[in-house]
Amino acid sequence: MAKVAQIDGGLLVEAAAYRLRLPADRPFAVLEDAAGNRWAELFLGASLHAREGLDESARLEPPEAVQTADGVQVTVRAVSSHWQRKALVLQCREESLEARLEVAGAGRITDLHLFGGYYSGALRFGSGFFLSGAGFRSVFNPEPWGSERRAIAASEPTLIDVCGSGALPGRRHWIFTPAPFCYGLSRTPVSGAGLLRTGSVATDQGGVDRSAGVAESAPDGTAAGAEPELPAGPWAMMGLVVRPGEHQFTGFHYDGMEDGFALRLTYEGQTAVDGEFVSPGVLFLFDQPDPYTGLERYVAELARRGLVDLSQPAGRPDWWHEPILCGWGAQCHLANLTSARAPELATQANYDRFLAALEARGVRPGIVVIDDKWSATYGTCEADPAKWPDLKAWIAGRHAAGQRVLLWWKAWDPEGLPAELCVTNAAGLPVAADPSNPAYEERLRRAVRLMLSPEGYDADGFKVDFSARTPSGPGLRRYGREWGVELLRRLLWILHDEAKRVKPGALVMTHTPNPYFAQVTDMIRLNDINTGSPVVAQMRHRARVARAALPHHLIDTDNWPMPSRAAWREYLQVQLELGVPSLYFATDLDSMEPLEEEDYAALRRLFAAARAGARQDPGRGRP
Repeated sequence: MAKVAQIDGGLLVEAAAYRLRLPADRPFAVLEDAAGNRWAELFLGASLHAREGLDESARLEPPEAVQTADGVQVTVRAVSSHWQRKALVLQCREESLEARLEVAGAGRITDLHLFGGYYSGALRFGSGFFLSGAGFRSVFNPEPWGSERRAIAASEPTLIDVCGSGALPGRRHWIFTPAPFCYGLSRTPVSGAGLLRTGSVATDQGGVDRSAGVAESAPDGTAAGAEPELPAGPWAMMGLVVRPGEHQFTGFHYDGMEDGFALRLTYEGQTAVDGEFVSPGVLFLFDQPDPYTGLERYVAELARRGLVDLSQPAGRPDWWHEPILCGWGAQCHLANLTSARAPELATQANYDRFLAALEARGVRPGIVVIDDKWSATYGTCEADPAKWPDLKAWIAGRHAAGQRVLLWWKAWDPEGLPAELCVTNAAGLPVAADPSNPAYEERLRRAVRLMLSPEGYDADGFKVDFSARTPSGPGLRRYGREWGVELLRRLLWILHDEAKRVKPGALVMTHTPNPYFAQVTDMIRLNDINTGSPVVAQMRHRARVARAALPHHLIDTDNWPMPSRAAWREYLQVQLELGVPSLYFATDLDSMEPLEEEDYAALRRLFAAARAGARQDPGRGRP
């Protein structure tokens, strides 16, 4: 058990995995491993800003330490410029260190800074915003970015969030929304620059990026998309510990600068505090051989504490393991041949042609995804009669052929909804559907019944996209309390809950590989491919993150866009290793290269192997 002692007027906490020194003359705590190698010099001040006032620590009191049943609790009280009471609490256990901020008062909180904050309590150090010192040199972020760097220098900023857009600078991190809220730290520096500059991208209607971008050469002269190696371990993990219902933030930021860093949660003035507020905790776990193993341990710790439920219901339908055809890639190929946009080509006639082309070559997917845009409006989810004259009958035909049908569902889009059911901005413009509004919840549940019930279209589930459009901003207005991560989870909960009510075996796939989302999704899709980076390497990375976050969930390997036939063939060889095989093309690839007989033969073998594996082991379909 961790023990505490007084040394030179300060405190020393010693545990099996680390030691923490709190000097008497500095507002910092030195975090070292058991051998004395420094991980960080943690600033003991913190700032929780509110719209009503910024938070500065005017004084930090001497640390107070008490022995607890599972270790040592250290409390550092502060005099705040805004809060009536404020204290940083460090819970020191044998194998982990956890920090949280506790305040009392009132305000609509905007930003929480941990291990950093405004401070003016020691004249010898001056005043202003203080940072923690970084003893580590590299940071691993599990959220895929357009740069395809697995680790960055500790002096750079990065974040894990529920927002993003592949078409905009600084927002090309929408692939997972969200990834697990956990960073990895290594004392080994990143080798080479490892930076990929984003070039041309594929866009759909409205200029929305549906790919991760095309990269050029790296500044260090390496080939475009070269896979950077991870720095050597040991690794320490630095992740959030959040109670259910309290993920009211949009992003978990690592703010790196020169030799310093701080952590930040963005609440955007959308969460009101009136009384006591306990922040999410930051948990340090040590001695991990690599960050993926560290993610697994972090997720297991959340589950052990009862903060997440990783279980899946028994009796998972066998058809969930069936190979998938998503029509989006074939729609894009047709768009390349015409002046039409790809969403205009999501028609009954085209999907009949896609399936017939594959059937003629002996390739029969078990799941068919009708992609964007089969509906008249995104918000109402009613089939566009000009494109789908009889969607119900078409789906019945797929069922008669032994296939299941998923409908592509665009999260958040307010098209077709009245403004009173939406999150709006200060000008009254609808920004997103509002799942905190009971009236929108009923509208969405009614739409789910239309899409899945035998009285409606009788589809078999949903492929969810655009969850990165989670509304964000201090001026937005919504009906209820939920914001950020909680608002996205509520949206998916409504969709998932009603889907299971209507059709218990319905399949809901999302790109939310975060343990907090385990009970609102059934399958994790690896999402669109970055055509400027080696395909297999990036998708293996995503699959490892998804497996660590949700170890019992199936994985849709995805398959679009593709830079070349050679890259497509290479990825085809590993799809079964990563998850459920997924196909986006019927005759030609994005590169305008046609599929050849050897490609169809490879697909026939892959689909047969997937089905054989699922029969032998129902747990197949995930790494």
